[in-house]
Amino acid sequence: MINSQKLFRRSRIRLAIWYAIAMGGILGLSGLGMYRALVQSNWVALEREIESIAGTLHDSLEPMLPASGDPTEVLQQIFPDLCLVGQPCNTSPTLIQRHTTGISDRDIYYIRLFDHHGTLLAFSANQPLPLPQTLDPALWQTFQNDNGTRYHQFTTILHSADAHPPGDDSHAHPPWGYLQIGRTLAPFDAEVRRIQWILAVGLPVALGLVAASGWWLSGLAMQPIYHSYQRQQRFTADAAHELRSPLASLLATVEAILRLPPAQQQDIPPMLQTVERQGRRLSHLITDLLLLTSLEQNASPKPFKPCCLNDLIADLTEELSELAAASDIHLAYHLPKSEIYVLGHESQLYRLVSNLIANAIQYSPPGGAVLVSLGTHDRTAVITVKDTGIGIPSAEQDQIFERFYRVDSDRSRKTGGTGLGLAIAKAIAHHHQGHLTVKSEVNQGSVFSISFPCLSQPRVNLES
Repeated sequence: MINSQKLFRRSRIRLAIWYAIAMGGILGLSGLGMYRALVQSNWVALEREIESIAGTLHDSLEPMLPASGDPTEVLQQIFPDLCLVGQPCNTSPTLIQRHTTGISDRDIYYIRLFDHHGTLLAFSANQPLPLPQTLDPALWQTFQNDNGTRYHQFTTILHSADAHPPGDDSHAHPPWGYLQIGRTLAPFDAEVRRIQWILAVGLPVALGLVAASGWWLSGLAMQPIYHSYQRQQRFTADAAHELRSPLASLLATVEAILRLPPAQQQDIPPMLQTVERQGRRLSHLITDLLLLTSLEQNASPKPFKPCCLNDLIADLTEELSELAAASDIHLAYHLPKSEIYVLGHESQLYRLVSNLIANAIQYSPPGGAVLVSLGTHDRTAVITVKDTGIGIPSAEQDQIFERFYRVDSDRSRKTGGTGLGLAIAKAIAHHHQGHLTVKSEVNQGSVFSISFPCLSQPRVNLES
């Protein structure tokens, strides 16, 4: 597996780490952005709530404020729930008095009133201590008491109803005083801490899941590369093995020629024929390897052209008839009267069908037969090559299209095969959007079928 290979294991670890870092950064930035958005939205909602209460109190109080004089008696009537500076506080107000100020939750909100000189006049009994007795005119203030509880405070200006004529701009006249509304930030801070805890626990868990999924995904991503690497290793080993034999034979023959004494010069021509035969075998092997590589990489620059399969099969059977006759094989074909065209490279299609027919002849015993048929089905051109040869065991039918694989190794080597014929045939079929399949039984022969998208269909059935 992948983990057994040191190179792939290191690559998988690096890929998983980079994936975890990237996803961790994205999750971290997303969590930070969400945290800031939630905190900001809660903060804005809190300030709007304070402003709403301050506006309600402002609109309710201004008509009742005295234009001049001692406001103490008026403030006692208007705010029975507040403590006046210099006087004892009413710490147990009635329910009606408690709601007079318009604030029902006295544990959260507090009120402070100042005159226009900034002197404190009245305040809620639950205000945080200590607070300054003089006015800080800042619109918003946030502070913290000795117990560590934070408060947020809003300041607005109050005008007396008699301080200006009706319809006149109230801000053109001196203010009557100032109203401060504050509330504790304990619920807000608790909510912020809850969000922080969620992020503190959720992000490591999410990063752990990201790391686990990154390890799994990196392994999944490395699988095709690993399989390709294994195929490349196997191909290299097989190619080296296939090249070693003809090279060794060629070198041995050349060495023998060089050692021949002058009296045996008549033995040189047969040896040179051996050198030529081995050189041709090497040349065919290299040509097949280059063709297979170009097919797998889809490196052919030539565009597809219409190819007539009728002519191609007729030419091939005529060309290979001599080989079949030499092996005592009866070679025949069945073609439809109407021509069948497919898009492709004629030379590659020629090589594909040629490989299949040549294999059928080579693996058929003397006296056997090979039949090549052409037909269509559902706008698909189908070429079948049927032989009466040795057959292919079912366990090996999935392997015969691999490079350098031979069902009968000794027979293939005697006939000069490279073991690349079926691999090239399958690559050509795939390159032409076709499918190559095989059905075979041992000692009963084999049937190879190739299907291609066709351009036209025959109007007449097969004929001999």
